Amino acid sequence: MSDTPFGFGLPPEEPEDGDKGKKGGQGGPGNPFGFGPGGLPGGADNPFAAMFGSMNPNDLGAAFQQLGQMLSYEGGPVNWDMAKDIARQTVAQGTADGVKDASVGVAEKSAVEEAVRLADLWLDGVTSLPSGANAAVAWSRAEWVEATLPVWKELVDPVAERVGAAMGSVLPEEMQAMAGPLLGMMRSMGGAMFGQQIGQAVGVLAGEVVGSTDIGLPLGPAGRAALLPLNIESFGKDLGVPSDEVRLYLALREAAHARLFAHVPWLRSHLFGAVEGYARGIKVDTSKLEDVVGQLDPSNPEQLQEALQGGMFQPQDTPEQKAALARLETALALVEGWVDAVVHEAAKPRLASADAMRETMRRRRASGGPAEQTFATLIGLELRPRRLRDASRLWASLTDARGVDGRDGLWEHPDMLPTASDLDDPDGFVHREHLDFSEIDKMLGEAAEKRDQGEGEEKK
Repeated sequence: MSDTPFGFGLPPEEPEDGDKGKKGGQGGPGNPFGFGPGGLPGGADNPFAAMFGSMNPNDLGAAFQQLGQMLSYEGGPVNWDMAKDIARQTVAQGTADGVKDASVGVAEKSAVEEAVRLADLWLDGVTSLPSGANAAVAWSRAEWVEATLPVWKELVDPVAERVGAAMGSVLPEEMQAMAGPLLGMMRSMGGAMFGQQIGQAVGVLAGEVVGSTDIGLPLGPAGRAALLPLNIESFGKDLGVPSDEVRLYLALREAAHARLFAHVPWLRSHLFGAVEGYARGIKVDTSKLEDVVGQLDPSNPEQLQEALQGGMFQPQDTPEQKAALARLETALALVEGWVDAVVHEAAKPRLASADAMRETMRRRRASGGPAEQTFATLIGLELRPRRLRDASRLWASLTDARGVDGRDGLWEHPDMLPTASDLDDPDGFVHREHLDFSEIDKMLGEAAEKRDQGEGEEKK
């Protein structure tokens, strides 16, 4: 698990070309979202010094307005208006390689639609699940932010709400009454800091994802297979693979995810339920809180920021959290493994680059790519690449042993899916389950024979 889920670190400054012309900065490679020590320009640890210290006097009004919005926020656990603004501003700033976002042209839209159409045609022969994409769309980075924020809200709110509730519940009632103004300010700042961190993370991720399912979850609207032409171009730039093959391979992955989430109705709630289970297990280190809270001065925001930065409310690992994350990790590995297996089966006979593209995607996962890093930052989940490879091998073995229908039939109910221990021994699962199904068939046959015999005797 991530050391600091949600971080509670220092908020980033606004990008240079944001809506109000605010000064911007990004974190370094070790701190991609600009939080924590050194996350601000010049390695500043104090967000207010960074915000005001080197600022042009003409920008002070805008900066104080931002601070006022932060302290006066009274909404839910996350300031999503702030998250959206920062994500859009981060996208407008462009990626580290200098590539700016751009509207999608007619030719690019047509190419994406054709790639998804062909991908669905190829997938028809390798899976019993029908198409899950009613439409194929080509998004800019900004459009990806707009389309996926509702799902990020669904994912993140339970965790942020639980952290916020834990912050207040650990104080004795008499202290809560005395610290009312402080807690109110902390809730406002907490919602703003969550919003800043999530907005920055989603904005950075928008510059690197190639579709709506890069993290193995359905982030986009149901029934839409979405690709980002600008990011696909950057992704395939140094691969030595024709651009149309790169686009088609990624369309296969997007369309395969769409089939799974469209025709396995329990899957989405299963995954999101594991996130909520993680949130329910969050506990706060009350001893650390008691040591610090009495020393806080509500009139000194810098001191409060330093306490937050030091992990004052950092959630502790609990057995409930670990169990929920294990369930989520296994389910995501099975999703990604199935997609990897069926896409390879569809692409291998038709694309010369199939093996190379498959290995590229696997290495992207193994290197802790942007999707995994962002997801780990937001909810504390880290995908283990070994699980993905084992899951892919298991699905391939199931295809050989039972055929396409037998393999895909396991998605009918979560209890039929392999467990984490089964991923350690994929061949054992295939062999054991095959014997179990045969035994069940035998038992059903014997029961039918006895029933028929009984009916025959009654007629006599």
